[in-house]
Amino acid sequence: MADLLLMLTVFVVAFGVGYLLISRVPPLLHTPLMSMTNAVSAVTILGAILLFTVPSGTGLRLVGMLALVTAAFNLIGGFVITDRMTRLFKTHEDPHVKGEDR
Repeated sequence: MADLLLMLTVFVVAFGVGYLLISRVPPLLHTPLMSMTNAVSAVTILGAILLFTVPSGTGLRLVGMLALVTAAFNLIGGFVITDRMTRLFKTHEDPHVKGEDR
């Protein structure tokens, strides 16, 4: 039970610190920040998977499942947003302009 309370405390503190950090970052820097959080989410997923390899109680498994789902949601959302942002930097050819020098 003490481990569960410790993990919940770490989760709540991490949630608060993360919210404060992200709310103070300008929108221009969200893409690099999203890439970094993808890496952190990957570590979270590995930790949650490792939690399922050892015998543990139902409470710890529920926390591990919650961590797995939220980290996967963050990971997938991060890749989708990063892909959308990188498409903004690609050049688009105008189909109406042919044969002219650019």
